[in-house]
Amino acid sequence: MNRALGWLATSRYAAVLLLLVGIVAYFAISEGSRFLSSANIENLLGSVSILWIVAIGMTFVVLTGGIDLSVGAVVALSGLVLAKVFNGLGAPAPLAVVVTVAFGALLGAAVNGLLIGRARLSFFVVTLGTASLYQGIVSIWSNTQTEYIDSSLIGGIGFGSALGVSTPIWIMLGVFLVAFAVLRWTYFGRDVYAVGGNIEAARLSGINTTATLVAVYGVVGACAALAGVVQAGRLGASSPDVGAEIPLSAAAAVLLGGTSFLGGIGGVTGTAVGVLFIGTLQNGLAIKGVSSFWQQVVTGVILIVAVGIDRIQQSPRGLVLRRRIRGEEMTDGG
Repeated sequence: MNRALGWLATSRYAAVLLLLVGIVAYFAISEGSRFLSSANIENLLGSVSILWIVAIGMTFVVLTGGIDLSVGAVVALSGLVLAKVFNGLGAPAPLAVVVTVAFGALLGAAVNGLLIGRARLSFFVVTLGTASLYQGIVSIWSNTQTEYIDSSLIGGIGFGSALGVSTPIWIMLGVFLVAFAVLRWTYFGRDVYAVGGNIEAARLSGINTTATLVAVYGVVGACAALAGVVQAGRLGASSPDVGAEIPLSAAAAVLLGGTSFLGGIGGVTGTAVGVLFIGTLQNGLAIKGVSSFWQQVVTGVILIVAVGIDRIQQSPRGLVLRRRIRGEEMTDGG
């Protein structure tokens, strides 16, 4: 009991987890079977799969003290690349998927990663610029038209199932487990935390900070591209209009999950809780008939609150508590 209370007092995502339990209980009581039905639960998890995948990748970037505002445009661009490789070049669907994810990783590492990691440009300016650049490319390349993708494999990625569980949920779980393992048990994961904690100290200790920064933007690029594949599978097409709300929602989920905007503290378990909180809230509001515009307002408020919570936790009083448990946090991939 004491250990559980201690965790609630010190965990950076305990409050959000309790709020998640609270809103689940509220919607379960107020909406009953409409909310608790297996169909709605599966719909909820499927609907957050895109945000989940992107937010897990975004966690790596935020842990280094940065952010990637171009992920929404990468989701749209990756869907278009998938359509062009499959429809235009006639590549087999599995190869088209692999090429698309590799494209996202290369795009993230070679553009955002090099400009931020090697040229030391501002992550905010660079990713804001590349977001506009990629979205412009999407509009020009697609001529603002949707391109349909007729593939059973790609469609199965969006709506298939295995062992009674939908494919997007399996993909979500796989991305989470890989990210958790990387952050907790690999040298790269330790380098990510070290760079976010103090980049100069990390450099002096022998860590290749440039390579680490390039790699984390490659990771988020690959995740955004994978999300683009899932999105295309769910739509059955590549749409130039997807992804606009993803960057802020992903940032909100990461910050709600306790990953510090200043870097060096946090993990993907908290991010998963943050995504589920946002997704459950939006799902419950939709069932209640609240318009999507108000849902956007709620997401914006959540982001502001998340930033406020992070600032409070980084205050002198909050840092005293953080230092007491920092040794555990630095190695906790969750």
